[in-house]
Amino acid sequence: MTDRILTLSANGQQLVCKAGHRNLLEVFEHHQVEVEYQCREGYCGSCRMKLISGEVTYSEKPLAFISDGEILPCCCMPVGDIEVEF
Repeated sequence: MTDRILTLSANGQQLVCKAGHRNLLEVFEHHQVEVEYQCREGYCGSCRMKLISGEVTYSEKPLAFISDGEILPCCCMPVGDIEVEF
């Protein structure tokens, strides 16, 4: 995987997602961006956020309910560059 750029819509901050990251939550933690979470496995949905642009893929289908346009960063990775809002 090549590096992906994760843009935060609120302030335009761009975070680099590298191949060593297992999920988007790890990307946020690496860049010291606080994200609320509980389970880290896609069960609880507390890390739910809006995907503004781009596409993600899930390592396993999340069990928490998510609406169209929402993602769970604890269990997904970007397919390309993405923009999120939380």
